Amino acid sequence: MYMLKYIIFTISALMLTSCGEYQRVQKSNDYNYKFEYAKRAFEEGKYMQASTILQEVVTVMKGSERAEESLYLLAMSHYENKDYLSASAYFQSYYNRYPKGKYTELARFYAGYGYYLDSPEPQLDQSGTIMAIEELQAFLDYFPKSDKVSIAQNAIFELQDKLTLKELQSAQLYYNLGNYMGNNYESAVIVARNAIKTYPYSKYKEDLEMIILKARFQEASQSVAEKKADRFRDVIDEYYSFINNYPDGPNREEADNIFKIASKYITD
Repeated sequence: MYMLKYIIFTISALMLTSCGEYQRVQKSNDYNYKFEYAKRAFEEGKYMQASTILQEVVTVMKGSERAEESLYLLAMSHYENKDYLSASAYFQSYYNRYPKGKYTELARFYAGYGYYLDSPEPQLDQSGTIMAIEELQAFLDYFPKSDKVSIAQNAIFELQDKLTLKELQSAQLYYNLGNYMGNNYESAVIVARNAIKTYPYSKYKEDLEMIILKARFQEASQSVAEKKADRFRDVIDEYYSFINNYPDGPNREEADNIFKIASKYITD
């Protein structure tokens, strides 16, 4: 019991001492002292304290020999605190201000990776995802031999798949709407084709091509009699293209059923 009380007392004393020093640092006009405290706070994992102090230090030390490190530490403090948008903005500020700086390679990487970590779900606005891809691609262009190349590349592939999934969801929505207030099947085809053209190596490519096949089939099925034969020929063309690309894919059975029905309308 005595030992437990001693441990609690010691921890409490250390916390009070730490808080007391932080308050003194905030009130101090010695910016070198502030900078050294912020570095120590960062090393100890006190990222909120570090970022708060460095926010002030960066402005005052601009142009000094410590300006570069203070700006990079400010960005890293936000990054470690999982405030990725602020972190990426400061990393961008760093590499723009110090294009050949000591931390430029890392700043370019973390600027993109911060946006990657903050990238929203596919159904939401994807401007942040696009920004992440642009930043990571710029990192690869500037530092093609970096040890973080594979991480950046994998992140880009994942982000592109997210953008493709958003397009897939849009194409599926058009398909589900059918002929409601217009030919939404054609819209589904256009969205799917554009997505395939933009992201030709996406893991969702088969799903996009399947939507195209199904949309063409629905268009043909719901056409007037004089147009059915021509439109079902288009369906068969899409079918052969699909099975050529995915002969053993999970959608093969459904594609074969579409082909059987379409074939009945072709007499020559």
